[in-house]
Amino acid sequence: MKTLYFDCSMGAAGDMLTGALIDLLEDPDTGIKKLNSLGLPGIRYERETTEKCGIRGTHIHVLVNGAEEGDEHHEHHTCEEHHHHPHSSLHHIAHIAEALPLEEAVKQDILAVFTLVAEAESRVHGVPVPEIHFHEVGTMDAVADITAVCVLLHELAPDEIIASPVHVGAGSIHCAHGILPVPAPATAEILKNVPMYGGKIKGELCTPTGAALLKYFATRFRDMPVVTAEKIGYGMGTKDFEQANCLRAILGHTADDQDIITELSCNIDDMTGEDIGYAMEKLLEEGARDVFTMPIGMKKNRPGTMLSVLCAKKDTRRMVELIFRHTTTIGVREAEKKRYILSRTAGTRSTLYGSVNIKQCCGYGVSREKIEHDDLARIADDQGKSILQIRKELENN
Repeated sequence: MKTLYFDCSMGAAGDMLTGALIDLLEDPDTGIKKLNSLGLPGIRYERETTEKCGIRGTHIHVLVNGAEEGDEHHEHHTCEEHHHHPHSSLHHIAHIAEALPLEEAVKQDILAVFTLVAEAESRVHGVPVPEIHFHEVGTMDAVADITAVCVLLHELAPDEIIASPVHVGAGSIHCAHGILPVPAPATAEILKNVPMYGGKIKGELCTPTGAALLKYFATRFRDMPVVTAEKIGYGMGTKDFEQANCLRAILGHTADDQDIITELSCNIDDMTGEDIGYAMEKLLEEGARDVFTMPIGMKKNRPGTMLSVLCAKKDTRRMVELIFRHTTTIGVREAEKKRYILSRTAGTRSTLYGSVNIKQCCGYGVSREKIEHDDLARIADDQGKSILQIRKELENN
């Protein structure tokens, strides 16, 4: 399984994550050109190779209208108000994301990360989410960081993203509201149910932006699994500490491993089969890993249907919204499930009827391959034979 592992032993910030992911690309300069081609208002990305404690890596500079934010702001976001930037609402950020020339799934990822931050700020300050006006998190350099990470992860397309426990730093930070402990309240709120720790290093090592990106994309937080590393990237911070101030990203393959997946389910007794079928199609179109139904008995002995949806953890909220939108249910259950999966690769094979596409699976002592159904159907139509005949012929040759 293609796995991406983030080593957060020096925390995480948006620019550090961006730098580490750029470092994983075959051609980092092409990656920067792609980010600059998005047309984010007033934004320009620049890549620099820097060194920390003898380790070389990538530092990303984000220029906003030709100028770069100060080190403290850009490297480690605090809760200070930046009056030279206009405040932004979640609605304004959604408008920016929607205008980008990106696939809909990437736009939804961008908005979902900001929603995590908005919800955390809402709980900390006791203000409804629609009334939250971002300070440091809503400025254009943070928009640039989150957009870059979402775009790069979509391009790298790992099957699973795992992160280490997060080093958040120690001490306190100064902000518009006074002196606050590290991690900042919004960061701590985002990192609920995520393993985090402090240490001897004084300062804010994990920013709200970094925390939200990790919380949204990582399916697990644990020590590094057994992984065959193919690429290693280093995203460099700005400040210097005794320990190398960088975030390391390792891209490789894990074999015979577990996958964590979310299972959403609900009971329905007042929809037609056609309407349930339509809902299933929409969920699959929007990225559900699998959708299935089971007949069940409900209250007052009414026959009903249990709809189950399997999805990646990061897609949970979006799938819940789709279930409510396309079904009549008033409640959705959620459970995390461990899933044992075989490593899967796609390829082609020459046959007496020409080249066909195949899927190959291996792991747990098993190895097998399967010809794509569309190719079997095409050949069957061309030869005037049944799919069963064609499959048997190809398996024997």
